[in-house]
Amino acid sequence: MRRKRHSYINPDQLNLHVERVIHTNRVSKTHKGGRTLSFQVMVVVGDTNGHVGVGLGKARQVPDAIRKAIEAARRNLVYVPRVGTTIPHEVEIEYGSTRLVLKPASPGTGIVAGSSVRALLEAAGVSDVLAKLVGSRNPINAAWATMEAFRSMHTPEEIAQLRGMPLKTLTPWYVRKFKEAVEA
Repeated sequence: MRRKRHSYINPDQLNLHVERVIHTNRVSKTHKGGRTLSFQVMVVVGDTNGHVGVGLGKARQVPDAIRKAIEAARRNLVYVPRVGTTIPHEVEIEYGSTRLVLKPASPGTGIVAGSSVRALLEAAGVSDVLAKLVGSRNPINAAWATMEAFRSMHTPEEIAQLRGMPLKTLTPWYVRKFKEAVEA
């Protein structure tokens, strides 16, 4: 399947009311005169309606780093397709040494995920999903892997259009049989 380039999402048109710091790191650099301390912060922004972004910021003080990270996250927005309260299909992504598996879950399951993956899913408005991190559980790599998973997701309508098929032929046979039994 050909990968399409995602279009730019204008953050000024969205109500990005969720802003959450998911990771803070104290970084020091050694100079001739001594050590210079700075802070690296990773922030998630989202509107709980399918739009979410992640950004890294680095500055000498934490508030400045948070501000920079929020600006970076607003520039790095992506749309998350959803089916009800879950994701449309299973996704398995490798980012560096982190492997992330996201699976759709039935309503009422909740978000079964840890660390930064949970923060991203909550900011996107997904409330029923199963996630598993395999390999490195570094919060920064986990966040970038989750963003890649969001970018690789497609709605059933997009898949039907790409394949040139009607949408109902993509529905599994047991779901069609169940619907026919309900209608009869």
